[in-house]
Amino acid sequence: MRGSVRFTNQVIVVTGAAGNLGRAVSSAFEREGAAVVGFDVETNLLDQAVVAKAIDKVVQERKKIDVLCNIAGGFRMGKPVHETSDADWNFLFDLNVRTVLHTARATVPHMLKHGSGKIINVGAFAAQRGAALMGAYTASKSAVIRLTEAMAAELREKNISVNCVLPTILDTPQNRADMPKADPKRWVALEDLASTILFLASEDARAIHGAALPVAGLS
Repeated sequence: MRGSVRFTNQVIVVTGAAGNLGRAVSSAFEREGAAVVGFDVETNLLDQAVVAKAIDKVVQERKKIDVLCNIAGGFRMGKPVHETSDADWNFLFDLNVRTVLHTARATVPHMLKHGSGKIINVGAFAAQRGAALMGAYTASKSAVIRLTEAMAAELREKNISVNCVLPTILDTPQNRADMPKADPKRWVALEDLASTILFLASEDARAIHGAALPVAGLS
């Protein structure tokens, strides 16, 4: 545990809280004194009304939201772009982009009213350029970067910072099972990515707006 507790009395909302990264991020914030509210499968992030109701409930109970961490998202290999179905395209854009849009719509008005806030989105290192059989995935994560930049430009003068992280392969049980011959020491440890997210949520990062921060380990 760090010598200082950076997030005492702060309210943190984490989407995808039941996943590997969501749990690591939630635990890291809790260790530093935050009250963490996790959203996952019980909160349908693709239903704007459900998201708004959930966010409103947090504000009613906790009086504010200091940090929103958009962890919810996912990866899927695909077919060549010319063979990509609408269903596959929509799946990845719903999972990776629409969830961010819905939580932003619900949360930013409360942050504006409160006069401050921090939003951290999760993009992907691979989103910096296209790759074969990953057209829909890289496009969706690239959209997260562009949304991050747009929101930062819109909100930085309102004392709300918006940034995103771009991880490579995460060291999770699923990835170890799927890639048994790979060396997980070259991947990004969940705790390391969580630490980066906490940095962006902290006052130490108050001068950073619209960053897309690569977190690549040794990949």
